[in-house]
Amino acid sequence: MLILRRRPGESILLGPDIEIEILEVSPGRVKLGIKAPATVAVLRKEIQEAAAHNLAAARTLTAGTLRRLAGTLGSACPSGR
Repeated sequence: MLILRRRPGESILLGPDIEIEILEVSPGRVKLGIKAPATVAVLRKEIQEAAAHNLAAARTLTAGTLRRLAGTLGSACPSGR
């Protein structure tokens, strides 16, 4: 792991086209600005972890559980929709 110290207004470059700028530093918080091409996904780690957890949980569902869920959702929708 590379550890760098930066001050507000300073940046870090990752390759030729990704820039991370330190916008603001306060006690317990750092505000970052990230410039990257649209083809690069920029996610908070907890969002990626939650998505992976949800996918893993969805894979453990049985066909019976899915049928019951579909039935519950179907009965909650007004007819004709």
